[in-house]
Amino acid sequence: MRFEVPYVDFPAQFRGAARETLAALETVLARGEFILGEEVAAFEKEFAALCDAEHAIGVANGTDAIVLVLKALGVGPGDEVVTAPNSWISTAAAIVHTGARPVFADVGPDQNVAPAKVDAAIGPRTKALLPVHLAGRCADMRALLEIGRRRGVPVIEDAAQAVLAKRDGGRAGSMGLAACFSLHPLKNLNAAGDAGAITTNDAALAGKLRLLRNHGLVTRDEAAVWGFNSRLDALQAALLRFRMGQLEAITARRRRHAARYRERLASLVECPMESPGELAVYHLFVIQCDRRDELKAFLEARSIETKIHYPVPIHLQPAAAALGHERGDFPVAERQASRILSLPVHQFLEDAQVDRVCSAIEEFYRQ
Repeated sequence: MRFEVPYVDFPAQFRGAARETLAALETVLARGEFILGEEVAAFEKEFAALCDAEHAIGVANGTDAIVLVLKALGVGPGDEVVTAPNSWISTAAAIVHTGARPVFADVGPDQNVAPAKVDAAIGPRTKALLPVHLAGRCADMRALLEIGRRRGVPVIEDAAQAVLAKRDGGRAGSMGLAACFSLHPLKNLNAAGDAGAITTNDAALAGKLRLLRNHGLVTRDEAAVWGFNSRLDALQAALLRFRMGQLEAITARRRRHAARYRERLASLVECPMESPGELAVYHLFVIQCDRRDELKAFLEARSIETKIHYPVPIHLQPAAAALGHERGDFPVAERQASRILSLPVHQFLEDAQVDRVCSAIEEFYRQ
């Protein structure tokens, strides 16, 4: 079905910068250097600066970013990692793929993990805390870092949705021991396929990660450790470098759409409200509302596309059955899952389209 207000618009991104996009790719094709090399190194330097971090390591995708960081920290069978139950499934899957067990902590009104719940979830086997900056809003890293310091546990940011986001003076990617980014096509900074990155201020950790993402190779013929094949593709790196130059404008436009939604809808639905000292980047604009499924159908009938991120919390997924959770274990996350709805917020929306969404929601609740 073709929507008059689509949730995403990939063709518009290409149409608006076709010449520049193709030129970035042609540079790599002409050089013939497709695996790591100059383009990836340049991307890593620029991405580290973007995130206020000392080091960046380009990897194949955001899930691998989490796996590699946990592996570099020695997380493995018998260990536990505390995270949120309302993220995309890959956050918990990455923990499982190290052999460790994901331990969930319930979330707060902002959908980010609640620090007090994290503190209570830490046990003798906890080897890392993995808060998620959901929807482009940073978790309360000040409180989480203090918990990690007090309990002797490193804090790793799942910043997959939060490039350029800030809170309390810190930028996503610069606050934890390391941060893991997805650069998937749906993200604010997006490749034309899977891509990811890790940032850190720890030089030794960065060195381990560079080994792990490339088969553990020190040279072409010498492997220092058992590694992985998780390299950022040079073509994707070139495209990401071009799009990084547009990211401030992309963020500003998304924030403008978010402000318009709040202005018109805050009396009807629960809109994401920024805290003092917070700068959200609105990878998603998630409202919480009554009669969610009816509203979604109402908007679809008016050619407005919406999404739900995510309708089934991770602890209630079939894949998580062995963890032994039941409905009611994380009541805030579960209640939110029944009420959340993601409205279109991408940078290619026209103001009239945002107003159309608002008018339709107003009609639904006032009819």
